Amino acid sequence: MAKQAQPVEDDAQEKPAKSRKKLFILIGVGLLALLISAGGVAYFLLSGDDAPVEEVAAEPVKQEAIYQPLDPAFVVNYAVSGRQRYMQVSVVLMGRDAAGMAKLNQHLPLIRNQLVMLFGSEEFEALTTAEGKQALRDKATLAVKALLEKEVGDPVIESVLFTNMVLQ
Repeated sequence: MAKQAQPVEDDAQEKPAKSRKKLFILIGVGLLALLISAGGVAYFLLSGDDAPVEEVAAEPVKQEAIYQPLDPAFVVNYAVSGRQRYMQVSVVLMGRDAAGMAKLNQHLPLIRNQLVMLFGSEEFEALTTAEGKQALRDKATLAVKALLEKEVGDPVIESVLFTNMVLQ
């Protein structure tokens, strides 16, 4: 019986020794993982980016459009083949500078005069096409810009818009 008791005692002594080894290995692996992750975090936080930071050039913000209607609508008479013809056009000036548009108000009679002369000098037949209307709008924009450049020193407006146009 003594021989049988000895192996049981040896197995009992070997089990705690093996479980202790496993426990130490698991603790060692856990500490190693903790040190590696702490090292990674420290590297990430302490490493400086040596490359210069490129500043992205912001696009200039386009100011909001300001509209100045020229009321009342323009009415122009044309004599075409012995018949009386008319054009009625509502005009709005568009700009983006509030201070410049305020200066524009002082020169509205001069602008109206310039546009009446321009509209009266056009051929009625040319105005019946879309291209003719666009050409007239472009001419009006250039005329008003030139006038404001002369009077104010700045073209102020971006474009002349026709909000309503009737040919009869």
